[in-house]
Amino acid sequence: MYHPALFKGMNVVVTGAGRGIGLEVARQFLDCGARVLAHVGRTLSDVRPDFLDLAAGEGRAFLSAADFLAPGGVESLAEEVRSRFDRLDVLVNNAGTMVGRFPAADLTDDEYRTIVQLNQTSVVEMTRAMLPLLRKGTYPAIVNTVSISARSGGSAGSSIYSATKAFVAAYSKALARELAPEGIRVNCVSPGTITTDFHDRYSTPEKLEATRKSIPLGRLGTAEDCAPVYLFLASHALSGYVTGQVLEVNGGQLIA
Repeated sequence: MYHPALFKGMNVVVTGAGRGIGLEVARQFLDCGARVLAHVGRTLSDVRPDFLDLAAGEGRAFLSAADFLAPGGVESLAEEVRSRFDRLDVLVNNAGTMVGRFPAADLTDDEYRTIVQLNQTSVVEMTRAMLPLLRKGTYPAIVNTVSISARSGGSAGSSIYSATKAFVAAYSKALARELAPEGIRVNCVSPGTITTDFHDRYSTPEKLEATRKSIPLGRLGTAEDCAPVYLFLASHALSGYVTGQVLEVNGGQLIA
């Protein structure tokens, strides 16, 4: 746990914060004093963790829904951010999912476009929309979520998902070089196999157990394993000389 004042007074946006890694990232930023706008998915649910409602009641958490597949969906979230914050210190682009497992020969145009829009285009759109606010931030940072599959290629049926995550990794490195003169750092967190509902949907128990046996630390990861890495990369005090990097969080699954 980082110091409770590490991000005190700072404005943070986390996309894809409705569950899993994104939800835990939002929680830990709130625990460290930040004001957090949490994009919780396509719709606002009445069922959510108590900490979000408590922080919202304190005026430190703002919950927003936006459908990144709908025309103007990303811009609607950007407008919400602009209405709440006059500057942005941290942008976490975490929204995205595999959508499904699609064999290469059976992949439809709509499936392809959906995966690319969610995991790739929305990151570009959200980053572009937030740059004016980030330029006003204090030691501003962007942290993007990629995946171990960006390097490994993933498993059967995940080729487009893996490719979109590789795109985000390369895009982040290019952005880091472009934005460095303005003092904006850009890095990625690359989770390995993490026990969230992502794998409940897209991986069988047998596949997960086989993966677990291949991991040097002997277990699958958790959202709690991942979230502190986002805070590390967002903090000028902790990583102010780190930019253009992809930090792998996978228990040693990829040791090279």
